Amino acid sequence: MSLVRWKPAETQLRFKGEFDKLFDKLFDSFFKDDEFNNTPDLFPISPRADIEESDKEYLVSVELPGIDKKDIRLQLEDNRLVIKGEKKQEKEKKEANYISCERSYGSFQRIFDLPSGIKTSEVDAEFKDGILNVKLPKTDESRRKEIPIKIK
Repeated sequence: MSLVRWKPAETQLRFKGEFDKLFDKLFDSFFKDDEFNNTPDLFPISPRADIEESDKEYLVSVELPGIDKKDIRLQLEDNRLVIKGEKKQEKEKKEANYISCERSYGSFQRIFDLPSGIKTSEVDAEFKDGILNVKLPKTDESRRKEIPIKIK
């Protein structure tokens, strides 16, 4: 058995290096930049969504600014809510001299896993002012029930 000298500074630097690599991998997966990452993004547009739950239903609200209702598809399949669509670029400008173009165009898709107990025949969707609201009513069996506690 041999003795090894413990070098705390070296151990801390090695730990810091491993930790930095871990965070680099994590943030690389969230913040892809085509200039530095050659992996093409399948869906450059990823609409933001809010999901609410009440006793009677789930409400999914998705921001879809600048998208026409006819370019949105909504499907329920295998306990999943699938929202697909396309944001089309306006072609009216003949020779625009852009200084900066930050808006994204193209196809998008969002998939939400749903719990069991949705009344699929009563799902309702409404699109107004760039917001898609999808109401997913719960079945009676899936609703929360208050159970009274008896005193003996």
